[in-house]
Amino acid sequence: MTKRDPEALLQAAKEQNRVALARLLTVVENDEVAARGIAPLLWTGHRAFSIGITGAPGAGKSTLTDRMIATSLERFVPAGGSAAIREVGVLCVDPTSPFSGGAILGDRVRMQDHALDARVFIRSLATRGHLGGLSLAVPDAIGVLGAAGFDLVLVETVGVGQVELEVAATADATIVVLTPGWGDAMQAAKAGLLEIADLFVINKADRPGASEARRDLSQMLDIGSARPDGWRPLIVETVATSGDGTVELFDAIDALRAHLASGAGVARRREQAATLLRRIYAARMARAVEGLAATATFERLVEDVATGSIDPYAAVDLLQLP
Repeated sequence: MTKRDPEALLQAAKEQNRVALARLLTVVENDEVAARGIAPLLWTGHRAFSIGITGAPGAGKSTLTDRMIATSLERFVPAGGSAAIREVGVLCVDPTSPFSGGAILGDRVRMQDHALDARVFIRSLATRGHLGGLSLAVPDAIGVLGAAGFDLVLVETVGVGQVELEVAATADATIVVLTPGWGDAMQAAKAGLLEIADLFVINKADRPGASEARRDLSQMLDIGSARPDGWRPLIVETVATSGDGTVELFDAIDALRAHLASGAGVARRREQAATLLRRIYAARMARAVEGLAATATFERLVEDVATGSIDPYAAVDLLQLP
């Protein structure tokens, strides 16, 4: 097995070689050509059930994810299976270090209890690599873990910006984590949250304002548009530091999985596939534009636009993508 042979790395990862798995994730994160070469192996075989976890910084996402890891090893049953989950993978979408370009590993610090558990694999992904960004790297990483035999993948994002919402929405289910008093801080994000959230978690529910947060959220769901698949997002209260509410959260996850299995999941996968195809095509077009910008024709047209010899729209009309 070579360090850069994706097929050999995948075979080793299936045999629970964690070094090979880590190297394979690095390949799909940084090397689009290699990722393309093994795409058929990632997208046509065993698929993990994935859960995106997003929310404002400080909402307790990492602590909640840590609790979810422990509970999932006891509670999660793979589709069509009768035994508890064999392995759980965790992808922590971190901000990129301005110095190394790598992920800032803050989330992993909070998951040290599982660092030596052979059933758990935790990996941070930084905002680098794919020209299409994390919206392409994350689905590929989920595919790698599924192909390697993982039944469940938790994807935790750093916040609720546009990228985070896109990443969370690539998963089979999306959890939005809020805290008491969330309304004042997140008014601008409400519409996006309603669109992507399958489950709302009010974390730190032992603090004042939890019942008001639940009431406000329920009212917001009442006045919002009904979802095409008929699912109304469930609301669960948790205290991640103590683990309270985690079992109830998995009850809600089970209810969502049953809903998806009833037929709603087919339409969701089709919608996600359409979005993914658009992103892949857009990334390829962006790469073509980068190549075009390096040509002499482009430089000449830049000069013409800068000197007022031609307008920018006419200049673009003269350009042809390779």
